[in-house]
Amino acid sequence: MIHFQKNTGSRFAAEDARAEKESEFHTAVEERADLAEQIDEEEAEMQEMARDPEIYPKLVQSLAPSIYELEDVKKGILCQLFGGTNKKLGDAMVQCRGELNVILVGDPGTAKSQLLNYVHKIAPRGIYTSGQGSSAVGLTAYVTTDPDTGEKVLESGALVLSDRGVCCIDEFDKMSDITRAVLHEAMEQQTVSVAKAGIICSLNARTSVLAAANPIESRYNPRKSVVENINLPPTLLSRFDLIYLCLDKADEQSDARLATHLVSLYFKDNNKDKIKGHFAVKQLTKYVSYARKNCHPRLTAPAKERLIEHYVEMRQLGERNKTITATPRQLESLIRLAEANARMRLSPDVTGPRPPQPPPWAL
Repeated sequence: MIHFQKNTGSRFAAEDARAEKESEFHTAVEERADLAEQIDEEEAEMQEMARDPEIYPKLVQSLAPSIYELEDVKKGILCQLFGGTNKKLGDAMVQCRGELNVILVGDPGTAKSQLLNYVHKIAPRGIYTSGQGSSAVGLTAYVTTDPDTGEKVLESGALVLSDRGVCCIDEFDKMSDITRAVLHEAMEQQTVSVAKAGIICSLNARTSVLAAANPIESRYNPRKSVVENINLPPTLLSRFDLIYLCLDKADEQSDARLATHLVSLYFKDNNKDKIKGHFAVKQLTKYVSYARKNCHPRLTAPAKERLIEHYVEMRQLGERNKTITATPRQLESLIRLAEANARMRLSPDVTGPRPPQPPPWAL
């Protein structure tokens, strides 16, 4: 029988204490104080940014500043990065997602893939994949054999790995119908159900999907409707909160501005300040992470009335055209967009419309 007893009075104990203090894994009281001070400084910096009345346009300007214009698309992607608030209704059996799904559809050469590359780098947890090279198990989960034990184990796919982040899927139109079918559950229920090789489980996939696709004829056909050009199942299309059309229209003035912008990116004497955003990439990522973690806005009475009013208007528009243009999913999308907009300002409440400002001569 072997017995060990720690001798606190020996020289070995003193050496162990000194080694522990010098170790890189040891956190002293002074280091903890410095860390707390650093956290307080970062929080003060985030609050200072949120108090800026021009925070929204500055965030839009800081998102992919090298990409020409596309301000409306950047606003939607910015709302996706901040996201809405996850809620549990009733007896917590019904859960409403707060993540937004966005799809970009348009002609080739309209910077769709560049936007996806930029978003997956600045998102807190971003995964980039191509629809042409992705399979159903690659997006969800697949079963493999552990080389050490020989047992069946479950490996996570792109949707599960991007939990609490953004999953960017390029070439969305090149995906097979079987591959796209696995997205139905992940985009609405935020889970991935697996029943393979004796493994039955449900994995969290609380991710936002940012997809890019080309029209069915490679270029957008204005003689066809949007649904005919996209050629996606209505069950999948209705799960996207925002659908953007990125069209390449020939216009002399617009083409001249775009060409000037592109050439300036490659010009050796280019002034880099012209393509820099108001906030740096690290600062933007830090602000998004802070807002998602600490800000959980709630609806107010004026905002509730405005959302109901707009939803009824959308339904009436569809009734006049003899088509269904809005479903209850669109109302939930409006709520998520309103919450994301409030998160950009770190506001605890989703406020209603601002009262109209009187003209200067009336003051």
